[in-house]
Amino acid sequence: MDNHSKNFFVRHFGLRGVAIFEAAKGLLAIAAAIWVVTLLHKDMQDVAEHMLALLHINPDRHLYQILLRTVGGLTPRALWGIVSLILGYAVIRFVEATGLWLEKEWAEWFAFISGAFYIPFEVYQLVRHSTGIKWSILTINVLIVVYLGWLLQDSFKRKRAARKVEVATKSAN
Repeated sequence: MDNHSKNFFVRHFGLRGVAIFEAAKGLLAIAAAIWVVTLLHKDMQDVAEHMLALLHINPDRHLYQILLRTVGGLTPRALWGIVSLILGYAVIRFVEATGLWLEKEWAEWFAFISGAFYIPFEVYQLVRHSTGIKWSILTINVLIVVYLGWLLQDSFKRKRAARKVEVATKSAN
């Protein structure tokens, strides 16, 4: 099997895997939007207190008071705004997943840039408080960004080689 055939399989199945991962993030976003919609007719102060209790945040901490005021003060209009933002994020993930599934270069660039954008924030979160989940998220994201960077570099090399062959063929004729 030649190098091009190996690259095809690595590219094809790798991009499909990343596309499935991005689509899964879109599905999680839709689930989150549905959850927010279920909060529309609830007392947000009660929701905030319950959420903070589940997160085991100490009521004496400043963060507790900020979150209680913020979440407790959400209006139905604000909740619809949050739902809209979440659904917008889901649409972006699904468009990206579709582009990756169809092996479009624009989707590779988009996934590379958006994945690289998150890395500093993930590292910051690890520095603040390291957990296994945070390490897993960072590792997966770095692997995807490195993989997409490799694909984009390989694509650039193939295009450059094809241009050289095209120029050489035109000058020979």
